Amino acid sequence: MIDYKLLEALATVVETGGFERAGLALGLSQSAVSQRIRTLEIRLGQPVLVRSPVLRATPAGQRLLNHVQQVQLLERDLAKSIPALSEPAARLRIALNADSLATWWAAAVGEVSTREGLLLDLVVEDQDIGLRRMREGDVAACLCSSPQSVAGARCVHIGTMTYSPLARPDYVRRYFGKGLNELSLQTAPAIVFGPNDQLQHRFLAQCGYHGTFPHHLCPSSEGFVKLALAGMGYGMIPELQAHAEIQAGRLVSVAPEHTLEVSLYWHFWRHGGGVMERLTNALRSAAILHSTG
Repeated sequence: MIDYKLLEALATVVETGGFERAGLALGLSQSAVSQRIRTLEIRLGQPVLVRSPVLRATPAGQRLLNHVQQVQLLERDLAKSIPALSEPAARLRIALNADSLATWWAAAVGEVSTREGLLLDLVVEDQDIGLRRMREGDVAACLCSSPQSVAGARCVHIGTMTYSPLARPDYVRRYFGKGLNELSLQTAPAIVFGPNDQLQHRFLAQCGYHGTFPHHLCPSSEGFVKLALAGMGYGMIPELQAHAEIQAGRLVSVAPEHTLEVSLYWHFWRHGGGVMERLTNALRSAAILHSTG
């Protein structure tokens, strides 16, 4: 029989990133959390955590984390039929990309989250790498651009976000006044979300350019737009997010013929219970309103 207090300790250590913070979250001392992890490892006969250089779950630990995520969702369904089992609120840990969070996500999940009494623990990751969090057992679901399912999980296409290389009109005249060419792409400052953001590189490759380029790093969707509006650079911005600025002429495309379509996929554990099904249905319904592809 699995001792779920031990699994809870493992999940909390990974979620919070440390034994001390896990202790605070669980109302335990750091040594008590460490003891629970040691007990779990003794019972398994193998480690569940790699402690250095970065704290992370081992392959065995990842399988246990995947299991506990599914158990927590199934317990929510059970609590609906046996109210005495209910806790004040449940948390659902989800990885998603910043652009979805800044645009359509809240409207899509707001009603179902309120109705289900869900507290969301959102982990912001680039759409190209968010699935890694799920593979590692750190989240119960993720929204990302990969259609490749994790073993034991389902994958549903939610919609498509359209990105355009946007900048202020005077910026376009200054750097692209003579058109889109190797020199302009080599010298025009770009805005990139972070080191894992490949949208800018994909745009440049679409234009036939594969060299280096000056760029700002801005890990904020809202800040991304503000930098573009300040004339500091151009960047791949969702048309959904910049609709008002485009309509008002405050932002224009540096290459109207070049857009990028990014498909978004919702990944969740097959045995996630009714609450995950209802959340998935809400996202699929929202795709009718928010998909641009």
